[in-house]
Formats: sequence, structure tokens, C-alpha cells
Amino acid sequence: MTSPTRSPHRIIATAVALAAGTALVLTGTATANATPRTQADVSVPVTAGLYQSSYSARNDVLWATASAGRGAEATSSLLKLDPKTLKVEDAYTPPVTDPDTGALESVYGVAVDDEHNTVWTTNTTDDSVAVYSQKTGAHLATLPDVAHAREVVVDEVHNTAWASGFGDGTIVGFDTKTFKEKKRVTVDDSQPTGLAVNRLTGTVYATDLGGDRIIALSPWSKSPRLIPTGEGPISIALSATGLTAYTADQSGGTLSEVNLLTGKVARTVPTGEGPLSVATDAGSGRVLVANRTAATVSVVDPWKGKVVKTITTGANPNHVETAHGVAYIAAKSAAGPAGEDTIQRVNLR
Repeated sequence: MTSPTRSPHRIIATAVALAAGTALVLTGTATANATPRTQADVSVPVTAGLYQSSYSARNDVLWATASAGRGAEATSSLLKLDPKTLKVEDAYTPPVTDPDTGALESVYGVAVDDEHNTVWTTNTTDDSVAVYSQKTGAHLATLPDVAHAREVVVDEVHNTAWASGFGDGTIVGFDTKTFKEKKRVTVDDSQPTGLAVNRLTGTVYATDLGGDRIIALSPWSKSPRLIPTGEGPISIALSATGLTAYTADQSGGTLSEVNLLTGKVARTVPTGEGPLSVATDAGSGRVLVANRTAATVSVVDPWKGKVVKTITTGANPNHVETAHGVAYIAAKSAAGPAGEDTIQRVNLR
């Protein structure tokens, strides 16, 4: 998930895909062909339960979340990765929520705030979001009442972190300075999942998985705007201009290109079975779609309106992040020597 601008410091079948019953084992060892100097393509086993990643330009760090299992058996970590070698530089364990069982505040969605040097997570199974220090990894705050929190995105210009509440149709905005809730909007009969924000306008866009639409919240609007898109939209990214939205349509197996001015789908591109995550490459304008069931990432040229490259991934690619012409693909593949999931780095130019 990417957005059109950055601050000077520089962004299943349901909403959560868990690797239940597996242990969290960190390896952090790159394969033999990892060459940081040239940043060759590489796939690295990291840990079980990988979920999402977010790149920090301020610190040149790839932050990733991992959660496996449920309840007292759950394991979870916020991981600090070297974006070149993909080696785990540090791992931070979320706070304990139940001292009697040792249950953790498991982390899933993730987004960095380079303006305030923090990283935000969604704690899906705990109906909350959390804030951590990028400098030390310290847990700074837990913010409750985000039902089945799916994703989080940070608007560094307007000092707002937005979280999607899949469980009750809410989109919640938090102040990134004070961590206090500043806005809450509920759309009846909606299932907000993916998020993207236009940092020029402050408008946040959420995909409504069950409603086949985009929910747009503008700072100056009294009510959200509802924009039709493809079947089962679960993730969203914006073009560099912020005038076009791209949705990964889980049910349709497509990428939808939506004109945000007209509120209409301009183009639909088949990408593969089970699209789950979408991101844009700032340099080329191309759009990447992680197809979980097909175990591929489709690279779409929006001007040609077709897939121009297909990247084979590990099984169950869960998330794609782009930065500096590189794609980072988190796959719940269990392909590591001890059953770890993998992160794959692919050069896009």
C-alpha cells in the first residue's frame, strides 16, 4: 500500500490470515545469493506468521509484523529488518494482555511514521492499535476500540494515523503526536479492510470488502463518499497524482483502476486468483498485486492496462511493499528449514 506523497523524512477469505498453531522462530539469515551491494533478488526465511511490512526511509529499515497461533499459545513479534540483506536486526515482543495465560497483544498490520519516528501496528485479535518507537522498539501506547483492526496507514502531513475496523464498519483516526482519537466514522453494513491516504488532501480511502466499494473520507466532507469498485476489494493504493485508486479484488481475481474524480471503474485487469495486497512503484507508476492463491505478484502497467510481468513467490503471498524501486513480498509460505515464512526482495528496474 502506497500513497502519492511523502514527508521530507522519507510510506483469507477474511480480513486476517493466521498461521494458527505454529511457533514463532526467528532466523534472520539471508540465503547465499544475498548481495547488499547490488541488491540482487533474494528470498529469506524469517519466522512463522509473517503478515505485513512497511519501509522507513528515515531509518532505512523494513519493519515487519509476525503473529502465529491464538490465545495463550500465540506468539508475536515486531521485526526490524535490514532492507538489503533482509536480516533480522532486532525483534520486539508486544505486551502481555493476560498475565495468567501469558497471551500477547499480537501485531498484524503495520505502518511507519517517519515524521515522529514511530511505527504503528494493528492488534487484530485484541481490537486495538499500538504505537512503538522506531529508535528503541519500546511500546509507547495501545489504543483500544478498533473492532478487528485490519490495517493502519499514516498521514504524516496531517499528523493522523488511520485504522480500519473490519468488525464494526468503522474508520478511526488517531493523532500521531498525542495518540488520542481524533475522528471516528462508521459506515453501516461495511467491512473496511485496506487503507490508503492522500497526504496532499488528507483524504483517506478504505476498501469495503463486503460492499464492493471504496469509502472515501475527506476532511471537509460531513459524510463519506462511496465509490464502486471490483468484487471483494481488500487492499488499495493510490497513483502518484492521487486521482486514481487501485484495488486488489479478492473475489474477482482482478485489479480495478478507479477514477476518483468520476467515481467510476476505468479499467479492470485480471491478475490471478486471490488478490490480497496492492502497492504502486513510485518511480515507474506500475502497480503490483500479490495474488495469494496463485502464489504470484502481478506487475501491471496502468497505461497499457495489462500485466507486463509475473513474479513467482512462495506460497500464500500476504503483502507487498515497495520502496526505491524494490518490492518486498511477505509470504506465509512455511518454506524455511524450520517452517518459517519468507520475505522476498525483487528489483523492479
